[in-house]
Amino acid sequence: MTTTFGTTPPTTPGTARPQPDAEVAAAVQDVARRAQTASRTLATATRGEKDATLHALADALVAASAEIVAANAEDVTRGRENGMSDGLLDRLALTGDRVVAIADALRELAGLPDPVGEVVRGSTLPNGLRMRQLRVPMGVVGMIYEARPNVTVDAAGLALKSGNAVVLRGGSAAASSNTVIVDVMRRALEARGLPADLLQSIDRFGRPGGVALMQARGLVDLLVPRGGADLIRTVVEQSTVPVIETGTGNVHVYVDATADVPTAVEIVMNAKTQRVGVCNAAETLLVHADVAERFLPAALAALGGAGVVLHGDEGTRAQAPESVEITPATDDDWATEYLAAELAVRVVGSLDEAIEHIRTWSSGHTEAIVTQDLAASERFVAEVDSAAVMVNASTRFTDGNQLGMGAEIGISTQKLHARGPMGLAELTTTKWVVHGDGHVRP
Repeated sequence: MTTTFGTTPPTTPGTARPQPDAEVAAAVQDVARRAQTASRTLATATRGEKDATLHALADALVAASAEIVAANAEDVTRGRENGMSDGLLDRLALTGDRVVAIADALRELAGLPDPVGEVVRGSTLPNGLRMRQLRVPMGVVGMIYEARPNVTVDAAGLALKSGNAVVLRGGSAAASSNTVIVDVMRRALEARGLPADLLQSIDRFGRPGGVALMQARGLVDLLVPRGGADLIRTVVEQSTVPVIETGTGNVHVYVDATADVPTAVEIVMNAKTQRVGVCNAAETLLVHADVAERFLPAALAALGGAGVVLHGDEGTRAQAPESVEITPATDDDWATEYLAAELAVRVVGSLDEAIEHIRTWSSGHTEAIVTQDLAASERFVAEVDSAAVMVNASTRFTDGNQLGMGAEIGISTQKLHARGPMGLAELTTTKWVVHGDGHVRP
């Protein structure tokens, strides 16, 4: 279901990290140094200046829509010939309307508050020292991602608004699209009087360039991988640059005993079929035994009618209409992020059993409960340890834009610094600023 990134298998504890080609490493380090220099131009940029730049980028993308879509068609054709799944092809594909939507996301980003300079906390100490903790840019943010040309735009917009330069490694699947998109945005930056090196791609260096980016510690301040499980694991294990892990989405929907059946069917259908190739799409459906006889026939018929391939346990198969084919589920099904029109279904005897299943198989991304029992929902929220938990809502809402954050650079499934959708604030760090009047420490 996923693509392997890198030229060597992931490292294991005690083994040496693979070393990039010396010539490629030097070239990538030069890119990162230019990004460092360019990022300083944003240190004193006002929100108005940054927002005007985002609007200029959006206008440039729309103006170049035909060129972008034509380049994207090359990527889609190549992906189809290489056997890319329908879900991944959907992620890859751009149309004129999608380019407009991507541009609109930049304009929405311009309308959000600027996190830079925000006072996280501050006070005057008893000795008269005035201290503030302020949000400041990270500096240079690296992105390694697969088959998602919209991420190229989202990453650039979020980086610029939060005061950062960005270095992108977008992968071969979207190479034609990303080349045009990056070129369009770099020209737009220069037209605004900003250095084009605020936005750079290292795709021309291929996979060795990605390895070099992972090991550009001291030049790149933060690295964000976004893609399949193999890519994310490889970046986490091989990188010497600090990494925020954007985990895979083995996402669960649990239909509790008291769930309203029509509501539950609608939520499950949206979570699974609204867009199958995304990380917040449902991959496993858990159903309480007390509601299975009323819920499953309708849900399975709707899912089967929508073309979803179903893998179910014995309890699920017992409730399936004759017209719906269900293959026996295995542990591999509970562990799989399908990123396709496939779903694993299991009947559980209790809320405890549902939570235990999620603890065993979840990737920590998003889980949902459908219930009319307040106590059950509160227990589910408290005991399920994932980045996002939905109560009577589709898992598809785990999205920065849907949660009012504007575009997102990824969804973090780790617990340090950032967790869940990562927007503007998550691309900043903090700085302590202390003002005195000749103070010396006694």
